[in-house]
Amino acid sequence: MPTQPPDDELELIRQSGVALRVGRLSLSAGTGSYRVKASMARVARAMGVERHEAHVTLTEITTTSHRGNSFRTEVAEVRSIGINADRLAKLEVLASSLERRAVVNERPVTTDEVTAELDRITGTPPLYGPIRNALWSSIACVGFSFLNNGGPIEMACVFVGAGLGQLLRRAMLHRGYNQFGVTMLAAAVACMTYLTLVQGLHSLGATNALHQAGYVSAVLFLIPGFALVTGALDLAKLDFSAGVARLTHALMLLSSAALAVWGVSAIVGLSPEPGKRLALSTGVLLLLRFVASFVGVLGFALMFNSPWPMALAAAGVGMVANVVRLELVDVGVVTQAAAAGACLLVGLMAAWVAPKMRVPRITVSVPAVVIMVPGVTAYRAVFYLVNGDTTQALAYGVQAGLVVVAISIGLAVARMLTDQAWAFER
Repeated sequence: MPTQPPDDELELIRQSGVALRVGRLSLSAGTGSYRVKASMARVARAMGVERHEAHVTLTEITTTSHRGNSFRTEVAEVRSIGINADRLAKLEVLASSLERRAVVNERPVTTDEVTAELDRITGTPPLYGPIRNALWSSIACVGFSFLNNGGPIEMACVFVGAGLGQLLRRAMLHRGYNQFGVTMLAAAVACMTYLTLVQGLHSLGATNALHQAGYVSAVLFLIPGFALVTGALDLAKLDFSAGVARLTHALMLLSSAALAVWGVSAIVGLSPEPGKRLALSTGVLLLLRFVASFVGVLGFALMFNSPWPMALAAAGVGMVANVVRLELVDVGVVTQAAAAGACLLVGLMAAWVAPKMRVPRITVSVPAVVIMVPGVTAYRAVFYLVNGDTTQALAYGVQAGLVVVAISIGLAVARMLTDQAWAFER
């Protein structure tokens, strides 16, 4: 008959399981491995664990909790990966409050206390239902559409196409369908809806042009911005297993959407060429860039299940930084340098805003930079690659890749300037 472990070892087992649960919730909500490790370690310390170590990848967590001569190692797998900014914020507040409570009370918090808080967080439903979530997707893509030189016709059709695509995507993902297949289907629905509407308006005589250039903007809600940014930041922290896995996941999602765009293009005989810039005065263009950038970032933040205050903060940060980026490009600054400078600005502003709101910095910075991710350029690279035009594919692919690297560098430098844990190797 097996021997029952002593009470202190049983308590360590419970504490280890609770800390691991914090990590699973954080990882499934879309944050990077650095934040997952930090959250688990803070909660473990608050419960009285002397040392907590973890290895985190895209879908797996391995942890070891130490106290005295005892230790507990556990492994967990997280197969459901999504973005839930509200949950990330609640977990951040929980970790901070538990640390504070342990210091004030001069005793560790109990596993029952932490479990009750985690049950409350887990039981919190999404802030926005399917219809409103699809609406946020539509709003984000309308902002993208204008910034990609789309006019009123393109923006109206993008609004409908992106909304239907996101509505389908959310419904299928909640039913457990494969992410990559769902991404391809949602992209195809968004593209076909856009093109059907444009063709219908043209047939009715409402427009003289087919406005074909805007259909790529209808699928930009599928850009894996969180995965791209958190993967790059994991690499900056020398966490290669998590960083490479996240970037691979992001590239696979991007390729799935791009292949669907290519399939629609091949069926209807279109090419995702850039549209011509609208003939607007400098002042009007600048004003509309502010509006489109604010709306685009706000839509993405709300789509990521951010509460309104958090979403508005991200939109304000992203609006300023993105307009700075666009103005720099207009005066001749290299696209990659403009992106790096704008993202450095995002990181610095997020470092000031996020602590005041008691939310993770990533919930402000990532929505703010998603609008800078060159999704249209990446889609064009896959389109030309599949069509066998390797020269064009390489040109667009290198351009998109360098911009993503520049975005990562800007955010990483901002973290190094404002966070000692990033500035020094320990």
